[in-house]
Amino acid sequence: QVQLVESGGGLVQAGTSLRLSCALSGRSVSMTTMGWFRQVPGKERDFVTAINWSGGSTAYADSVKGRFTISRDNAKNTVFLQMNSLKPEDTAVYYCAAGRKYASGYVALDYDYWGQGTQVTVSS
Repeated sequence: QVQLVESGGGLVQAGTSLRLSCALSGRSVSMTTMGWFRQVPGKERDFVTAINWSGGSTAYADSVKGRFTISRDNAKNTVFLQMNSLKPEDTAVYYCAAGRKYASGYVALDYDYWGQGTQVTVSS
């Protein structure tokens, strides 16, 4: 059974940093496209970033490019989202997702499994 458990969310001030973690069980991150999405109430779940199965390719939404970094630790079977220079508009529930091995990872339909979400709130 595949499960994802996110952690690391919280309330921070604008301009500071936060790191989210996503522990994957039941599947290896080295065989899976992994992604982060975020959602605010009343809106669709938006793509934030993804890393491909080999770890050799990453992608970012324009709104976070240069500020956010996705990485993974194969030994811990965990994916991370380092968020720097946070802005109030980054406030959302952040979801980790595990997708098919060769998926592009840009859309929610590429993913089969989702975490429960973790709240990130950035105050101005």
